Amino acid sequence: MSNPRLSDETIAEFLSDLPGWALSGNQLSRSFQFPDFSTAMGFMVRVGMVCESLDHHPNWYNVYGKVEVQLWTHDAAGVTALDVRLATQMSKIAAQAGCKS
Repeated sequence: MSNPRLSDETIAEFLSDLPGWALSGNQLSRSFQFPDFSTAMGFMVRVGMVCESLDHHPNWYNVYGKVEVQLWTHDAAGVTALDVRLATQMSKIAAQAGCKS
């Protein structure tokens, strides 16, 4: 397997640099709150382009200005470095987009 599952200890180390993200079962999860629907959708479009470039796609949904995200690598049945990389990019994009949480 080219993208092995990370240990809980390794994930905890990464999470210390990713405020707002949590390990929930075998996945990373986070809720992003934006000022309105348009900003939330803009965030999703920008993240979508990153997802395509990584060939890695989140489980996510939005309601008005809120975007809920879960990340895990199906082949590894858990969190891998690819999930951490995507979470990091999502956090950066959210901050640029005016995420309130």
